[in-house]
Amino acid sequence: MNPSTSRRDFMKTTAATLLAPSIITSVNAQTNDGDGAIVGHGSHRYKIQANWGKLDASKFPVKNCHEMVMDSKGRLIMVTDETKNNILVYDRSGKLLDSWGHEYPGGHGLTLWNANGEEFLFICDPNSNKVTKTDINGKVIFTIEHPSKVGAYKPEDKFLPTETAIGPNGDIYVADGYGSQWILQYSSKGEFIRKFGGSGDGDDQFATAHGITVDYRNKANPTLVITSRVHNAFKRFTLDGKYLSTIFLPGAFVCRPVIHGDHLFAGVCWSRLRYLNQTNNSGFVTILDKNDKVISNPGGTKPEYRDGKLQLMVQDAATVGGTFMHCHDVCVDNDENIYICQWNAKQTYPIKLARV
Repeated sequence: MNPSTSRRDFMKTTAATLLAPSIITSVNAQTNDGDGAIVGHGSHRYKIQANWGKLDASKFPVKNCHEMVMDSKGRLIMVTDETKNNILVYDRSGKLLDSWGHEYPGGHGLTLWNANGEEFLFICDPNSNKVTKTDINGKVIFTIEHPSKVGAYKPEDKFLPTETAIGPNGDIYVADGYGSQWILQYSSKGEFIRKFGGSGDGDDQFATAHGITVDYRNKANPTLVITSRVHNAFKRFTLDGKYLSTIFLPGAFVCRPVIHGDHLFAGVCWSRLRYLNQTNNSGFVTILDKNDKVISNPGGTKPEYRDGKLQLMVQDAATVGGTFMHCHDVCVDNDENIYICQWNAKQTYPIKLARV
């Protein structure tokens, strides 16, 4: 029997029979930074390990921990906008394995693409107005620059890319989330194909198209899931840019959608905590099942549906103890632990939510 599986089964059984006492004990025992608290709901509960990714800031500083991906070797690769070390590579224990990168002053989006066993990274830098494809060690292969160079934008249009996703045929989708709100589709070689979306409140438009991913859970019909953060929503599109549906997440300013197994995970950068406005230091994590229903909000209030409609979700400040400020991205490992990267979080390192 796998020891980790056995332990998880034990923890789940314990939580099911002694739920309220276990949560009260863990919260009472936590430190001021939330370390040790149990967060989440239903089948998806986690223990906060607030010091998991902490490093010597004099040697390996960070500004904002923007995004993280896991490669085929189980290494956790994170991008920051600190040019002393744009990329930090951890193992799952929190040990630093490698660091590189000095040319991404706005290092923001990080996408891993496994092309028949060979792995590549796509780094979005809105400060430099470009997307860079590298090998797994940072060697630059090509860049996607301002779309005016391929006739997709006017020269004066803003291009501040925040995220990429790679389609089943290698097509590259770029979310211009801090710029003109278009999704730009390129071939695997960087040749422009089309754009769709744009700024607005229409179903097929975006207000901060911050993140994008390809949803392969329906293998016969993969789709794009794209963030519209100001709308508190994810929007689903076909691979050729046709709008399909909206997943409304009231109260949650969601970042990149991350799909692991049957579930969609996302960091929530802010929630509507005060006067129903965007509130600083009010982030959490949200988890949706394959039917687009929220089932757990680690660090947030318990999801509630009334007559099939999801109710307002906000941070549960009493539980997280100041640990969650602005949850910008999540990475999920093979044991379903979650690693959280935070923006505007006092230059702190990633934290871990250990599945229980």
